Amino acid sequence: MMSSYSIGLMHQLVALLLEPVIWGLLALTALAVVELGMLPAERYKGIPRFIKQKNAESLEVIAIKRIERSDFIARIAPMLGLMGTLIPLGPGLSALGNGELDILTTAMSVAFDTTVLGLLVGVVGFVIGRLRRRWYDQALTQLEARS
Repeated sequence: MMSSYSIGLMHQLVALLLEPVIWGLLALTALAVVELGMLPAERYKGIPRFIKQKNAESLEVIAIKRIERSDFIARIAPMLGLMGTLIPLGPGLSALGNGELDILTTAMSVAFDTTVLGLLVGVVGFVIGRLRRRWYDQALTQLEARS
């Protein structure tokens, strides 16, 4: 059985994770906004330019990088959202046992906010990734047909 020291240490380490998780989630949110802003230029200027230049190799390299970035957002944001949900619930439930409802309320608020934000950013990343896959596949197909 685990000692109370090791359990206490684990609780302290997990509690230290909450702030980096929130900052990571906020950074992914900002990245998702930037990616959304890039989409129109990418679709209507960037990809057609590669097609016009008949540069399939460069198009494929940039496609892989951009799709991987979208996939990264789609996968990591929900994970951070879940971590941001679970981390404050331990202290929140402990506070409930002590009758400290204000601490529980704050913990629940953080938990719900991180869940919603993580899922929203994940959905945005997923949609961006799907759009990019389709656009780049079509562009590469066009280039191959011309060759």
